[in-house]
Amino acid sequence: MKILVTGASGFVGTHLCKALLANGHSVIGIGKSAKHQLYYSKTLKCSKASGGFEDFKSMEDRFEWISADTTLEGAWQDKIKTSDIIINLTGKNIFGYWTKEYKNQIYTSRILTTKNIVSALSDLPVGTKKVLLSTSALGYYGDRGEDSLTEEDSAGNDFLAKVCVDWENEALKSQEKDVRVVLMRFGVVLGKGGGALNKMLPAFRLFVGGQLGNGKQWFPWIHIDDLVNAILFLIHNQDIIGPVNFVAPESLRQKEFASKLGKILKRPSFMPAPAFMIKTIMGEMGQAFLSSQKAKPYILNKHGFKFKYGDIESALKDIVLSE
Repeated sequence: MKILVTGASGFVGTHLCKALLANGHSVIGIGKSAKHQLYYSKTLKCSKASGGFEDFKSMEDRFEWISADTTLEGAWQDKIKTSDIIINLTGKNIFGYWTKEYKNQIYTSRILTTKNIVSALSDLPVGTKKVLLSTSALGYYGDRGEDSLTEEDSAGNDFLAKVCVDWENEALKSQEKDVRVVLMRFGVVLGKGGGALNKMLPAFRLFVGGQLGNGKQWFPWIHIDDLVNAILFLIHNQDIIGPVNFVAPESLRQKEFASKLGKILKRPSFMPAPAFMIKTIMGEMGQAFLSSQKAKPYILNKHGFKFKYGDIESALKDIVLSE
């Protein structure tokens, strides 16, 4: 199949594109970087040299890179019409100080890109079969304390929740053209060389890591390999539509996560970051770090998806000890 990926230069995007190519798909990667084609080329060659891919030439021929700002209309939208599946990963990184301008970038990067994708899909002839896998986040639910959350639960009312609601609603508009839409609500993504863990490790290695706030908030996480495999799973399970929680089956609190990470690193995890300090230093984003979402992967479990890393200890060992 021909698969178009927006946000292909990000942490999730780079892992996903390589997996799609390894599974025999043709991939069009779109991102702002004008040089990312070179990154993919070098990565594929390194994978070939290590025995990862035997058909490197075939894979190189099946990959196309387009440098474009997807918040703007442009020629990149024509590629949507020739693709079987569109995977929308675009979104400004939320890890920054949330000024009014930064929050606007978080919102518009997601909403405008999705709107442009849907616009391109709306020009298709009636009966054309397409699939849109559009990213959202578990932030959709807001701060929900001890509630066990499935895909049927309602949205929260904080900033990130409202972003996710509007983001998902834009994607759902493509259903009017008989597009199968899946809303991928990502948890905290853990993996080597990127994601949330990449920002936590330096503190732990310097013996100053620990829980955030009181540590009682639920910490919804997923290993990058399981996230990528879940996307591949959705591609081939055509009866799955609507929201899907991308979160590991093991629920744990943030304090437990910090303790497990410290144990694996052989570092103490007794240096908590008090809630008032987080809010003072990080502003509104700090409150998001203290939010609690005890989310469950109900849809993935229902359809038989098998997690490779279902518990946090195996996930952290894979990421940290194999670096």
